[in-house]
Amino acid sequence: QVQVVESGGGLVQAGESLRLSCVASGGFYTINAMGWYRQAPGKQRELVATMSSGPNRVYADSVKGRFTVSRDNAKNTVYLQMSSLKPEDTAVYYCNADFLLPNPYRRLEVWGPGTLVTVSS
Repeated sequence: QVQVVESGGGLVQAGESLRLSCVASGGFYTINAMGWYRQAPGKQRELVATMSSGPNRVYADSVKGRFTVSRDNAKNTVYLQMSSLKPEDTAVYYCNADFLLPNPYRRLEVWGPGTLVTVSS
């Protein structure tokens, strides 16, 4: 069974920084894309940032220049460094991973339980 678990959420003031981590575990062959989504109260879940197994990154326009996504493939971990946080960044942040499972080879998309980030003004 594969899973991803987030950590690092919390309460910060506007302008401060926070780093989220997401660790993948279980019986998988490899991980393709890993990334972060968020869902604010009353809104749909949206992409924040995602990264391929290589260097390719995609960011939402609202976080470009403030957030940085990175991966440590040896640790099966993806990070989200968030700087210059704004109250509108308040949301539950979800990790998402696209696994390649063995025997037989197949893809599986997995979501973490989420971690709450609250930015006060």
